[in-house]
Amino acid sequence: MNSNFPSNLLLWLSLVLVSQIAIAQSDTYTVQEIQFKSQGVTLAGSILQPKNSFAAVVIVHGSDPVKREMEFAKRLAIQGITVLTYDKRGVGASGGVYVGPSVGTNNIENSNLTLLAMDASAAVQTLSTYLKNKKTPIGLIGFSQAGWIIPIAATKNPKVAFMVLFSCPTITTLEQLRFQFYTNGNTTFWENHTDADAREHTLFDQDKYQFTATDPKITLNTLSIPGLWLFGEKDIQIPVKMCIEQLNTLKIQGKAFEYALFPTLGHNTASSDNTAPFDLSIEWIKEKTADMKNRKKHK
Repeated sequence: MNSNFPSNLLLWLSLVLVSQIAIAQSDTYTVQEIQFKSQGVTLAGSILQPKNSFAAVVIVHGSDPVKREMEFAKRLAIQGITVLTYDKRGVGASGGVYVGPSVGTNNIENSNLTLLAMDASAAVQTLSTYLKNKKTPIGLIGFSQAGWIIPIAATKNPKVAFMVLFSCPTITTLEQLRFQFYTNGNTTFWENHTDADAREHTLFDQDKYQFTATDPKITLNTLSIPGLWLFGEKDIQIPVKMCIEQLNTLKIQGKAFEYALFPTLGHNTASSDNTAPFDLSIEWIKEKTADMKNRKKHK
């Protein structure tokens, strides 16, 4: 008898399992590598397209020099959402220059945020040409720094029908920096500080950098599309309570903005093992896009 039989059997079973997973994924969605132009450079990305898609999104990056968000894109595609995810400008296979550092001046200067918003808008335009059903609603979904980028992109492109923002600020760029320098990466910050402490520093602390602040409320005030913000109460990158106050003010003014607060989470609402924020975002997109389709039917 072959003494390697048990190990060979295990290898065969593992290959069958991998094959089944690959088939399941290919049965759920296709992946197409694409390139598109934006502001003088070529950006590279992937489009994940389910067989039956009820919505489409472009993923907008946070501040880090990251490539396309394939794992997050797959989670969306499995749920029936067509996704375009691309390497950030100056990263991976995309041209241009990544402006850093992740925390500092150039990264969140208005000129750079506007440039990244133009990239997101170009991605929306590109995605619209690949959709099987041209009436599929397209949205923007992003993380952290995307809170400043997505509203700008949405004002520049009328194809953007909704937005989902994970741990994204609604305060100005300078206010966010003041708060971030105050927490200084201390994961136990909220055990020793109050919202009043955080507010005081966020509003009045001395700025370490001097540049014109970007205020997302200005662009959010001009938008009529629905938006969903997902916050972690223990966030030490953005002052969540202040961000929620801004949203409540906008809601009172009639904006179709909603939010959810998760008490045990921090800045990782999109990537946490706790899938509640992601699950809620899917249900929200389903509800909003269904409403959009119904309104079009009755026009």
